[in-house]
Amino acid sequence: MRSRFDEQLELLNRELIEMGSLCEEVIDLACKALISGDKELAAKVVEMDNEIDQKERNIESICLKLLLQQQPVARDLRQISAALKMITDMERIGDQAADIAEIVGYLDGNIPQDCIHIPQMAQASMKMVRESVDAYVNQDIELAKLSIEHDDIIDDYFFQIKADLIQMIAEKPGEGEYALDLLMIAKYFERIGDHATNIAEWVIFSVTGEHKGGY
Repeated sequence: MRSRFDEQLELLNRELIEMGSLCEEVIDLACKALISGDKELAAKVVEMDNEIDQKERNIESICLKLLLQQQPVARDLRQISAALKMITDMERIGDQAADIAEIVGYLDGNIPQDCIHIPQMAQASMKMVRESVDAYVNQDIELAKLSIEHDDIIDDYFFQIKADLIQMIAEKPGEGEYALDLLMIAKYFERIGDHATNIAEWVIFSVTGEHKGGY
């Protein structure tokens, strides 16, 4: 019975890794669509968001089978519960990337050269997602804590981008709407960082039974 449970748990880990990889890819694709102004790339982001939604449903099904058909001990139960929380944040990461892709359509090829920090912010958010998922699979509390600390980097990028856009509006008052679109994009990347932080916090819970915000 336990060997069957372990096999299902390993399947859960593989599915989570795949979902995390999809999240990394969709963030990268959204950023490339933004920088290039490529609406076809933006459309692919929406397609991938649908893949992430399907992956969430698959993982939910695995978790429910583990809970209903097996008899998980306390640590197993924490791991499964954490996985269910994590996929909610991953699904929202996909949504944020799709929101960024939607704005690409509004920009009409107006490439945001004024905001060089946006691609850097995207890379930082991808790294946070990768670290938090790896931390779950390896049950690595230190890596989870490191991912949480990296959220400060994302926040710093957001404040820098906001300052850049304020200066841009001061110099080019007619670019106000464009600046707001870019600010929204930066806000979506900031939220992705927040979701990655949530994932890392649930990793710590899965190992220790303690959660920073309660549950």
